[in-house]
Amino acid sequence: MAKANTVFVCSNCGNESSKWFGRCPVCNEWNTCYEEKVTGKVNNKSVTKKIVTPIKLNDVKKQDIVRTSTGFAELDRVLGGGLVKGSLTLVGGEPGIR
Repeated sequence: MAKANTVFVCSNCGNESSKWFGRCPVCNEWNTCYEEKVTGKVNNKSVTKKIVTPIKLNDVKKQDIVRTSTGFAELDRVLGGGLVKGSLTLVGGEPGIR
């Protein structure tokens, strides 16, 4: 016998979760969660697998990337010369320092 699937839905914003919640993590409203049975076949998305062939590191060609200086020499050094347009860099500090 197959296990019945359930989903928990927020009646305020419609957020869905596989686990019950007392306060909705999206709209922060309390006691808006209700259980809903999922019926029918679960729609599995077909995933197209792309074949990727590995290459040797020595075969990678260098690209000329324009970097923008942050004005902090140590940070520029850590970033490899500065920030790259269109990139995302997460910078963390020491715990307790704000």
